[in-house]
Amino acid sequence: MLYIFLVGVALLEVGIAGLGEDFTTRLLGRVANPLSGLFVGLLFTVLVQSSSVSTSAIVGLVGAGTIPLELAVPMVMGANIGTTVTNTLAALGNIRRPNEFRLGFAAATLHDYFKLLSVAILLPLEMATGILVRLSTWLTGILRGSEVSEIGTSPIRSAVRLPVGLVQDLLAALPLASFWVAVLLLGLGLGAIFAALGALTKNMRALAAGGVEQVMNNLIGRGGGTMGIVVGVIVTVAVQSSSITTAMMVPMVAAGLLTLRSAYPVTLGANIGTTITALLASLAVLRPEGLTIALVHTLFNLLAILIIYPLPLIRDIPVKAAVWTADVATKRSSLVLVYVLGLFIVIPALGVLILG
Repeated sequence: MLYIFLVGVALLEVGIAGLGEDFTTRLLGRVANPLSGLFVGLLFTVLVQSSSVSTSAIVGLVGAGTIPLELAVPMVMGANIGTTVTNTLAALGNIRRPNEFRLGFAAATLHDYFKLLSVAILLPLEMATGILVRLSTWLTGILRGSEVSEIGTSPIRSAVRLPVGLVQDLLAALPLASFWVAVLLLGLGLGAIFAALGALTKNMRALAAGGVEQVMNNLIGRGGGTMGIVVGVIVTVAVQSSSITTAMMVPMVAAGLLTLRSAYPVTLGANIGTTITALLASLAVLRPEGLTIALVHTLFNLLAILIIYPLPLIRDIPVKAAVWTADVATKRSSLVLVYVLGLFIVIPALGVLILG
C-alpha cells in the first residue's frame, strides 16, 4: 500500500508537469516582497505535492541568480507550510468514520499548526535580524570547498517510475489533448493515494490489536521524543519526502496504533529529513547562494524545533489547536473543505494576486 501511495504521489507530480513546461516558472516569478514569496512558496508546493520538488526548484532559481536570497527565504518557509497538505488530504479518507477521522484529522492538522507557528515566529525574526541568512552564509563559506559531480537518487523513487511510465504511455496513446492527459494523471494520482491510505488504516487497526501499539508508543516516546525525531529523520531521508512520512502518521493515529503526542516528534524529524533534497540540489548550482538557501531550509526546521518543542507551553499549542479543529471538523464535515481550500488554495492565491 505504501508503494501504491508513492506511485500516486509520482502521478500527481507528472500531472502537474503536464500542465505546461513554464507553469511553475511563471508562478515562482511572481515574487515582489517577503509575504508574496511566502504565498508563492506555499501555493507552488501544494500544486507539486512535494516540498522537496519546490525547494529544489527554489535552490536552482537562487543558484541561477533569478531570485534574490532575501526573497527566497520566505518562499522556503511557504514551502514548509504547503507540504502539509498531503497529510491533511490523507485524513479525508476516513471522513465517513467519525472516530477514526477525528484522530486522523488531528494528526494531520497538528503538522499544519506546527508549521504555521514556526513561520509566525521565524519570519518576523528573520525580517528583523536576518539570522537564518547570516548563519547560512557563514556555513556556506565553510562548506563550499567540497565538489560533488553526481547527485544521489532514491531507489524507492526509481521503483515507482515503471508503473508511472506505463500509465503515461497508455494515456499518450489516447486521442486527448495534453491538458486532459495531465488532468487524468492528477485524478489517478489522487485515487491511488486515497485507496492506499484507506487500506493502510485498516491494516494498522489490525496491528494495534496484536499489541504493537504499546511497543511503538514506547519506542517513539523514549527519550522525551528524541527517538521519534530520529525515526522521522531516517524514514524521510530514505524516501526523500516528508509528505510520505507525515501522511503515514495519519492512518497510524487514526487506527489507534500511535497516540497524537507520540506522532508529534516523528513529524518534526520528517521536517529535518526532507531538507537533504535541497542540500543535494545545491551541489548542482554554480553560485554559492544555492547552497545558502538550502542551508536556510535546514536551519529553519532545526530552529523551529529548538524554539517550540522543548517548552511545554509553546509545544502544546499545535496539539490543542489540532484537537479542537478535529472536534469541530467531526461535528461539521462541511468545514473541512473550507479549511483545506482556504489554507492551501484561496489564501495563498489571493496573496499572490494582491501582493505579487
